[in-house]
Amino acid sequence: MACRISELIINSQDPQRLAAFWCEVLDFHVLDTDDGAVEIGPTEGFGGLQPTLVFVPSSEPKTAPLRLHFDVNATDRDQDAELERLLKLGARPADVGQSGEVSWHVLTDPEGNEFCLLRSRLS
Repeated sequence: MACRISELIINSQDPQRLAAFWCEVLDFHVLDTDDGAVEIGPTEGFGGLQPTLVFVPSSEPKTAPLRLHFDVNATDRDQDAELERLLKLGARPADVGQSGEVSWHVLTDPEGNEFCLLRSRLS
């Protein structure tokens, strides 16, 4: 039997704020709060097909690009409309050296964590 990713742990200077941002981006809900940490996930909660995200308090600022980042895809609109929505939620464009000829957008969340908005729409 193989393993499956059940949770992703993300250090955060403001777990509540980052959890709120990602809840809006992913249509997730707060599942648990404990000792300043905030766990968010899909309606079915922990153990489903999608991993939950746990934002844990950290006083350490982000100082370098992440070694792991999220790629997201819109589910009910095209890429341009989703980009506009993400920017209104607080995402910011980021330059990580992309050529400008790529089909995705590199963004950062409110704490500067990079993520990419891909072109394909998922259902």
